[in-house]
Amino acid sequence: MTSRSVRRWRREWELKRGPLAHGWDGEFQGWSLKRVKLLIGRMFHVGYTIQGVWKLLRRQGWSAQVPLARAIELDDEAIEMWKAEVWPQVKGPRRTWAPTSASRTRQATG
Repeated sequence: MTSRSVRRWRREWELKRGPLAHGWDGEFQGWSLKRVKLLIGRMFHVGYTIQGVWKLLRRQGWSAQVPLARAIELDDEAIEMWKAEVWPQVKGPRRTWAPTSASRTRQATG
């Protein structure tokens, strides 16, 4: 095993342990790019930018905001009913014309 593959394996293992295992507690119990950046810096003494961390994670198959499991309370029938009956009333009719330009500037005169 090369040192690169060992680092990758260790990084994967540490990320799978979760942020709580590394001292982050609070409302948000997921990985953020900032947290991953700090973890990599602490473990390997390597500095990455936020964009670099994102690219690294994408290459390893990680994606943004993917929940581990569906909520137990999720009711598919109630969701479909809400989409069919309630949402059209909340959304309202669609405008078919636009009286003015979307530009914030005034149109030239003369």
